[in-house]
Amino acid sequence: MAERSFAREVEDLKLGEGDIFRGEGILAITKALLQSGVSYVGGYQGSPISHLMDVLADAKDVMEELGVHFETSASEAAAAAMLSASVMYPVRGAVTWKSTAGTNVASDALSNLSSGGVTGGALVIIGEDFGEGSSIMQERSHAFAMKSQMWLMTPRPNLPSIVEAVEKGFELSEASNTPVMLQVGIRSCHVHGHFVAKDNKRPEYTLKEALENPRRDLSRIVLPPASFAHEKEKLEKRWPAAVEFIKANKLNEHFGPTEGEIGIVLQGGVYNGAMRALQHLGLADVYGNCRVPLYVMNVSYPMVDDELIEFAAGKKAILMVEEGAPEYIEHTLHTLFRRRDIQTKVSGKDVLPLGGEYTTPVLIKGLGAFIEANAPGLLGNRPPVPNPDPILTDPKVKALAEVVPPRPAGFCTGCPERPIFAAMKLVEKELGEHHVSADIGCHLFSILPPFNIGGTTMGYGLGPASASAFNVEADKRSISVMGDGGFWHNGLATSVGNAVFNKQDGVILVVDNYYSAATGGQDIMSSRALNPRRKTNNSIVNAVKGIGATWVRQIDRTYDVAKMRDTLKEALTTKEPGPKIIVASSECSLNKQRRVKPQFAKAVKDGKRMVKERFGVDEDVCTGDHACIRLSGCPSLSVKHTDDPLKDDPVAAIDNSCVGCGNCGEVSEAAVLCPSFYRADVIHNPTGWDRFAHRVRKAVIGWLQSRRAEARVVFAD
Repeated sequence: MAERSFAREVEDLKLGEGDIFRGEGILAITKALLQSGVSYVGGYQGSPISHLMDVLADAKDVMEELGVHFETSASEAAAAAMLSASVMYPVRGAVTWKSTAGTNVASDALSNLSSGGVTGGALVIIGEDFGEGSSIMQERSHAFAMKSQMWLMTPRPNLPSIVEAVEKGFELSEASNTPVMLQVGIRSCHVHGHFVAKDNKRPEYTLKEALENPRRDLSRIVLPPASFAHEKEKLEKRWPAAVEFIKANKLNEHFGPTEGEIGIVLQGGVYNGAMRALQHLGLADVYGNCRVPLYVMNVSYPMVDDELIEFAAGKKAILMVEEGAPEYIEHTLHTLFRRRDIQTKVSGKDVLPLGGEYTTPVLIKGLGAFIEANAPGLLGNRPPVPNPDPILTDPKVKALAEVVPPRPAGFCTGCPERPIFAAMKLVEKELGEHHVSADIGCHLFSILPPFNIGGTTMGYGLGPASASAFNVEADKRSISVMGDGGFWHNGLATSVGNAVFNKQDGVILVVDNYYSAATGGQDIMSSRALNPRRKTNNSIVNAVKGIGATWVRQIDRTYDVAKMRDTLKEALTTKEPGPKIIVASSECSLNKQRRVKPQFAKAVKDGKRMVKERFGVDEDVCTGDHACIRLSGCPSLSVKHTDDPLKDDPVAAIDNSCVGCGNCGEVSEAAVLCPSFYRADVIHNPTGWDRFAHRVRKAVIGWLQSRRAEARVVFAD
């Protein structure tokens, strides 16, 4: 198993009433679930909530003691479908995934769940991911909450607020018979702090009781005419019940003075950034005291009209701070104020960016512009603007930035996917360019330099499906790529099964690195690990053959560039009909290092003889061709200048991050080891024979070097 271990941290989940719980947001969410009497938990990993699944896996023993069922779901759709247990029975359930990609996958189940409503509390913990650092499309979960009438909580990024949101989220769900989405961003997931713990609760109504006492309520099943009645119930009963619960429990908060010329309305998730911005503007201190009235929406949907009208009363203008696009809450505020004939000016995206993450610098600019326009007198205590960073403004640094290209994101050092795309580039030189449909996963980095392979990406496990339209008579075949995580998530049926059924002629490449590597290294169906809690070692080859694929090739060492190249070439030229499927397998280098390094270090400490392979470049032999870099892109490869006056180009060099995969040497000569590369074995705890052999080698090499030095032509000054 390669999942990050939280074995030590989960011990804190046993803390009881009055104890102080210290940790980060993800652990606080887990503790809050146990304090809330949850009956079952599931989900699918994805940033920024990947390690919530890892925490839950490590906490399985704690949960089993409480009678809580946990399982890793095959996809977000599978996780959402789990919540059906709360439709008929008074059991509390929670699931988690990365939004919005995961929410889109789960939409079918969520739509049915929200239509019929729930009896027990149903909580969906979604990891929202905005900004240029996000790995997915820039969309908002808010849209889905509105579309399916699910309540959306956005708590302030501190542990007490997050814990209260989990506990009150279940209560809100039960009070309004509606599933609740709890949105946490990357800052909420990783924020550290403390809160006063409560005792963990065993579920009041267990899954065992539910199984032994089955219930059926036709009014909660999405069939006509009940489906139309659900819409009326949502608007006439569930919504008012939710609003009443939010008001009664004061889930939304007020900070700062009760009166003011202006006010700021903001989602709870951006509270910390907004307070930091106000501090920079001289309108708040480090303790959270603020000179501007704030209305913090810990529940972003539904909006509580009465509270907002009361907050806006007597104010010249208010600013709506909501991340992402479009400005759903701002639109609703305009509608509300016009209907109630309230003349308070509403600002928002006119002074703040239309989309993206609202970081502190962004908020300083936006809040400053709003206050300058509507209450400039408040800015009298604004601190002086600090001088620009002297390093960034240095002329030499500016000149360097103009000539040094930005480094694109890429594969890890030693990644087994790198030689796959190196082989694909070699085939491309021989057979020409092909249309390549990519997928979600590490292999997406092949789209960027130095490979520049891949034209589209449509979703997890949808790479081959996105090449479906190209199943036509042509001189070339389409190539599609997906990882083993995507294969088990959605690809087996939607991509491979679809290709078999429609007799598609394209090439499907399944990159098998033994883990769901892109989401943190979790085990999946085909993982080679022996996982005591899950059934692993299920063959991808057997799976694709089981649904009718006939042309299937397995490559168990992707670093064999020659074999990869020849297999790809065969797939693109064979006359056999139907999809051509290549399963290319090698262990994820990053997860391998996580697994092997502790074992290696322990063995060295115990005095065992251990050998570590390292590669280097003989700069006297290297020609400066740099094919090793162009066809590899390994981060451990660089260039350095040589003193040889006969060489104009810098030679290749390998730094200390090398893990000894050997790919660079193979691809440099189209899968024949380049003579400038050498392998060195670093021996820990060497034996007597190792020491003797080292002395002999050193003597022989020294003698040869001296002869070479004598034969070298030296020019006099």
